[in-house]
Amino acid sequence: MPGIDCGVERRMGARAGLGDAADFSPLACGEGSGVGFERRDTRVPLSTRPRPDPPPPGGRESVGRDLASTRTRLDAGRTSPDRDPAFGVYVHWPFCRSKCPYCDFNSHVRHGLVDEQRLVRAFAAEIAATAARTPGRTVSTIFFGGGTPSLMEPATVAAILDAIAKNWRVSDDVEVTLEANPTSVEARRFKGYRTAGVNRVSLGVQALDDAALSALGRTHTAREALDAVAIARRIFERYSFDLIYARPGQTVPAWRAELTGAISQAAEHLSLYQLTIEPGTPFAALHASGRLATPDADHARNLYDITQEVCAAAGLPAYEVSNHARPGAECRHNLVYWRCREYAGIGPGAHGRLDIGGVRRATATERQPEAWLALVEGQGSGLVTDEPLSRTEAADEYLLMGLRLAEGIDLNRFERLAGHPLSAERIAHLTQHGLVETLAAGRLRVTATGFPVLNAVVADLAA
Repeated sequence: MPGIDCGVERRMGARAGLGDAADFSPLACGEGSGVGFERRDTRVPLSTRPRPDPPPPGGRESVGRDLASTRTRLDAGRTSPDRDPAFGVYVHWPFCRSKCPYCDFNSHVRHGLVDEQRLVRAFAAEIAATAARTPGRTVSTIFFGGGTPSLMEPATVAAILDAIAKNWRVSDDVEVTLEANPTSVEARRFKGYRTAGVNRVSLGVQALDDAALSALGRTHTAREALDAVAIARRIFERYSFDLIYARPGQTVPAWRAELTGAISQAAEHLSLYQLTIEPGTPFAALHASGRLATPDADHARNLYDITQEVCAAAGLPAYEVSNHARPGAECRHNLVYWRCREYAGIGPGAHGRLDIGGVRRATATERQPEAWLALVEGQGSGLVTDEPLSRTEAADEYLLMGLRLAEGIDLNRFERLAGHPLSAERIAHLTQHGLVETLAAGRLRVTATGFPVLNAVVADLAA
């Protein structure tokens, strides 16, 4: 098995809309980041070798069974994954009250008042410009990410949703998710979001331990986080929250207890990420100086195994390497990304993938909020990147993103995109090592053994 070519993954990640924030470890990419993935993208890469020791009774074997049942359910869902006509809209709100020391997303602190009405006009203009390039689409999912979208007034959210509905047809069962931080959650505001049209919230809880929250630079307490979850539960039928694990000094028993407590509060969905030291962040400087120690690869792998075991036993199996859901409760917007469907990126630093004239195009907008605003007011859009993808690039993205899912990829679709099939020799080699499996329906998926070394699997197949 060749080692991981991080350069390849960075290049593929940038093409997939993640830029330099993505290391594509097995635990990357959650719900709707500033580019459109579940945003707390904080992981430590796991060991790059499979565990040789047998799983304990009721442990990894049961996890594997639950992953298999998840794959079967997804394959037999209402719509075939590769016939799903989904079209998503990602809206990036770039402002935060403070910058977390582990975060390298496109978020900005502004101590003065933000002119939301001016921003609404800019969002509406960029939506109109994007819709003019993509006529006839039906929006199936909308995601407000950031930044901290829950700093927006409900009227701002309503106006943006109105602009989307004015320019595209919106599905009757559209999923509309808004990210929220516990410090900006209050019942009045959440009721306003629900009235505006939001029907799902994703809470950045990150930990249920006050000392850990303080170490992560979070400004809320565990009690405030649980109170925010309770408010979300009262107002929204669907909600999710994020946790970061593999934190400095975290033990397996402590994580098991914390995760078990979190599951007792989770209705249908959890996003669970390992802490990653991202270049250019305060945590990176602390780590480089030896003042911040993270778990080694073996300990991180132990924490990952416990995560899979506990979640599967609670009926929340992994449908993607970092995302767990009850049957039917998967984040539909995230599936747009992982299944490589079309999505429009709106707002500062947002990425998109649009199919125009039979060509897959990668789009990105200006990252700096004030510069983005000036561009939109001057030319109707903040677009700074609009590049066609080659067949190889489009196929690589499908491979990279699709293998993160328990359902895997359609080999025929890959061949249509690439113009050639995946190497049968490489598939056989990985199958022999128990890392991938093929189905009679022509799908290729990563096994429970393969997910912890997903980087190496993808690198081998893409070579």
